[in-house]
Amino acid sequence: MNKLQIVPIRQSEAKAFINQHHRHHKASVGSIFQIAVAKDDQIVGVVMVGRPVARHLDNGWTLEVNRLCTDGTKMVCSMLYSASWRVTKNLGYKKLITYILESEKGTSLYASGWRLVGESGGGSWDKKSRPRVDQHPTQRKLKFEIK
Repeated sequence: MNKLQIVPIRQSEAKAFINQHHRHHKASVGSIFQIAVAKDDQIVGVVMVGRPVARHLDNGWTLEVNRLCTDGTKMVCSMLYSASWRVTKNLGYKKLITYILESEKGTSLYASGWRLVGESGGGSWDKKSRPRVDQHPTQRKLKFEIK
């Protein structure tokens, strides 16, 4: 049938999918909620939504798409971004944010009604006073939001 549909998913299953398929990150530690998209009863994408990583954005009214990952099936990213915003609103939150790499286009975000609000971060967590091994891209990020 090849029909895409939003389906529930357990946090442990979402983490396993992300750890297997994400290009440059491991799964988030936790989430407020997670959603999947299935095609013919096979999971083809997941999203994990949680509290904002940046403490100053964690105001009780904002959530963040911490991870979104697909197997490359078309339309899945847009479906997950849209479904995430619907759930966020229904839980009473006022804003949903996410970050993408500067090298990514954001097509699914624009298609889902999100707007680009600026650039953010980048760089390394490695400091002389606290050495770290970077296991993530260090390029600048683009911040998107929907409200």
